[in-house]
Amino acid sequence: MTLRWEAFLEAVRGRGKYDTAVEAERAARVVLALLGAHLVGQIRAQLAARLPEHLALILLNPLQATEPLAPERFVRATAAWIEGASETTALWDIGAVLSTVADAAGEDLLRRILFQLPPGYDILFGRPQDHTP
Repeated sequence: MTLRWEAFLEAVRGRGKYDTAVEAERAARVVLALLGAHLVGQIRAQLAARLPEHLALILLNPLQATEPLAPERFVRATAAWIEGASETTALWDIGAVLSTVADAAGEDLLRRILFQLPPGYDILFGRPQDHTP
């Protein structure tokens, strides 16, 4: 099921405690552009199908990444792309957006997304996994 634009932004806005929808949209655009650079093939297409069309296009036409970013570098990259952001505020933005993405994706797709990403992204999506042997 695809989330409507308003519902997605309202979820991000509520989770990020943003004053305006513009702030929520800015965070969503940056985080999804960076995430899209790290997902490939059917996984990216399946996730895009569950997002509002406007955000799906951002995910499908991502910023170019030369290598997968570790979660810490993903946070730094997000901070660099959001004017006035620090790593702390970028982490907040990422959590608001990716937890909403995780809800839209559902558990099965999210598991496959996390499999494509470097270890540690589960926490960014707000879904810490048990890594004990």
